[in-house]
Amino acid sequence: MLSRFRSILFLEPLIEGDIDGREAPEFFGDLNLDQIVASVTAGRDEYNLKPFFYAPLRSVEAICYRHEVMRDLENEALLGHVRTFSRKLRTMRESLAQADKLYYERQKQRWFLDAVDIYCDAVRCLMQDLQSAYPRSRGFRGLREYLETYTASGDFATLVSDTQKLKADLAGVLYTLHIDGARIRVSRYDSESDYGAEVLQTFEKFKQGVPREYRFDFRESLNMNHVEAAVLDRVAKLYPDVFLELERYCDRHRYYLDDTIRSFDREVQFYVAWLEHGARLKRAGLSFCYPVVADRSKAVHCRESFDLALADRLVRENVSVVTNDFHLEDPERVFIVSGPNQGGKTTFARTFGQLHYLANLGCSVPGRQARLFLFDSLFTHFDREEDIGNLSGKLEDDLRRIRAILARATPRSILIMNESFSSTTLNDALFLSKRVLQQIVQRDMLCVYVTFLDELASFSKSAVSMVSTVDARDPALRTFKIVRRPADGLAYAAALAQKYRLSYLSVKERVAS
Repeated sequence: MLSRFRSILFLEPLIEGDIDGREAPEFFGDLNLDQIVASVTAGRDEYNLKPFFYAPLRSVEAICYRHEVMRDLENEALLGHVRTFSRKLRTMRESLAQADKLYYERQKQRWFLDAVDIYCDAVRCLMQDLQSAYPRSRGFRGLREYLETYTASGDFATLVSDTQKLKADLAGVLYTLHIDGARIRVSRYDSESDYGAEVLQTFEKFKQGVPREYRFDFRESLNMNHVEAAVLDRVAKLYPDVFLELERYCDRHRYYLDDTIRSFDREVQFYVAWLEHGARLKRAGLSFCYPVVADRSKAVHCRESFDLALADRLVRENVSVVTNDFHLEDPERVFIVSGPNQGGKTTFARTFGQLHYLANLGCSVPGRQARLFLFDSLFTHFDREEDIGNLSGKLEDDLRRIRAILARATPRSILIMNESFSSTTLNDALFLSKRVLQQIVQRDMLCVYVTFLDELASFSKSAVSMVSTVDARDPALRTFKIVRRPADGLAYAAALAQKYRLSYLSVKERVAS
């Protein structure tokens, strides 16, 4: 009886169709998570990994399960074993795909036999590798137990023995060809002389010095031509038992691929892809960590966090990445982020959303240390370009969207708002923002609110002011650092006025002169 292991990715396995039917959540574009997933899964289209990134986990235990597996795979030896297994199964799939493309049935059957042989070798080697690697995660220990039971089963033993015997029988098929003009006679090999060896021996005595090389490559085609197929048909008549067994073998083992092993080969790529993507950023000096994910406390923090999508691009361009710290303690729930334009406010908001979503996937997250919240829903309300086809207008559209979000939100939801209600007057924007924030605070939600309204920073004891900073020596230069402090938009404006000699005194002096 096989072990209860079913998935390296899910503590409680889901139906595969439930995963493959998933689409990207609505907020993916706002948080640039679509860019992250595209970058992580690039080159792995055969595994269809994107749906896994559309299915956040719903329990702390399920997240810990993935953390354990990912930590195991940080061991280069184990990661190498998994990569070797994956290469073998890719070769197996290529053999099966090639068999489907071939025309002649006996050629198809031989490619199928080779595919099964690769599969048997891959499974046995992976089991032996896991036995020597001593993994600690429940996932890999469960897989090892499953493989030990599976490879000891009668079905697998029969598959291996049938494959090896048939390969040996086919290797013993020897025949000769007698070619006379357009006629070819096929017969069993009966210890006839090797004419090639005799010809070489005859001309050996005429050899003078190093001979010139006259070899050339024949055109290679995986498909047999009609002459080769006709020869093979006659060989099959000479060895009817062997070729009949080949036909029966293909029919008997057509469903040889174990579903759990097939799923593992796909699912483990989720971890491998994530680790390989992070490794490049780590080499650039950035940090990743396994966050503590809480399902009750909403006290969250992160050190040296960064926007993963932005960092991916900056590292490729050899540009340094600015990191930020943040924390919320009870009863704090809302970050009010203000400061100069192009100062990193939206990037900070995206970072907060990315961190929580990636944490709920069971991934390591960008940062040196993190404690994050297990949300039930994540919402974004970003400024949208006005749609000329929308007769309701931009402000009404903003209000409809935020109303729909608040109707679905719960105390376990997270909301990221960016420059909302910017299309209306200052007073109206302030009025609407306060009303929305009241609803957020009443629901006890976590929220990041990026705004041009400094007045919101002191809205409530649940609100924390975060400000994007500028260079102390040159206020026109952004540092992209977001710090926890009272909003100071007026001070920033005064600094700029001072720099460009636009203060009251400077203007007065210039007019006087």
